[in-house]
Amino acid sequence: MKPKLIPLRLFIATMAALAIQVGFAADKKQKPLRALLITGGCCHNYIFQSQALIDGVAKHAKVDWTVINEGGKGTKAMIPLYKNANWAKDYDVVVHNECFANTSDKEYVQSITKAHEAGVPAVVIHCAMHTYRAASFDDWRKFLGVTSRRHEHKSEYPVKKVMKQHPILKGMPDNWKTPKDELYVVEKLWPSAKALATSVSERDKREHAVIWTHQYGKARVFGTTYGHSDETFKDPVFLNYVSRGLLWAAGRLNEK
Repeated sequence: MKPKLIPLRLFIATMAALAIQVGFAADKKQKPLRALLITGGCCHNYIFQSQALIDGVAKHAKVDWTVINEGGKGTKAMIPLYKNANWAKDYDVVVHNECFANTSDKEYVQSITKAHEAGVPAVVIHCAMHTYRAASFDDWRKFLGVTSRRHEHKSEYPVKKVMKQHPILKGMPDNWKTPKDELYVVEKLWPSAKALATSVSERDKREHAVIWTHQYGKARVFGTTYGHSDETFKDPVFLNYVSRGLLWAAGRLNEK
């Protein structure tokens, strides 16, 4: 099965089809995961990041991707997809890698979070944590599992594994440092969220969750605040744990 094509991003969709056809480690008898990638907004190279993610996941599982890259490159947008109350019903997992900090319409945001709360698994990457940051209500932050409103400078941050035996972190070196990336200041880890790994601020030495799992209603959510730079999306350690996080959220990761 070929992935659905999004006209504005024909290149990404075509490359996704190629990625699906190359090597993957999942059982070939298992149905492909149906994944929706929501991306776009300011501050990042989303065309490159989308393809890098698709290629990285293809090494772990067979996935049929639909890519939505809408809303322009600004900080405020309302994606038409969410006007449909059943926008997520055809997908096994939704990946949020978008950056729309100044969108704050409550009904619009809740049209997203309600679908996840009802059971649609999710992966949230980097600026998804600052998306809808201007909102005065907490629905999106409750969904993410973290509250973050700002980040610190780019650096090569050491990552400390807190839950070393968690299957998502399998293959991560104990001494891994990020490529140049931003450390997000996490003000709050919500009660159902569990930090898998942390990094320390170079400014004030405070420790912040950078990789976590979360239960939001009936849905599993996997998150990471790293993912700003192209260098990060080229890093095999990053792509490995995000791929495993996606499989965990979708219930396809061997957790033994």
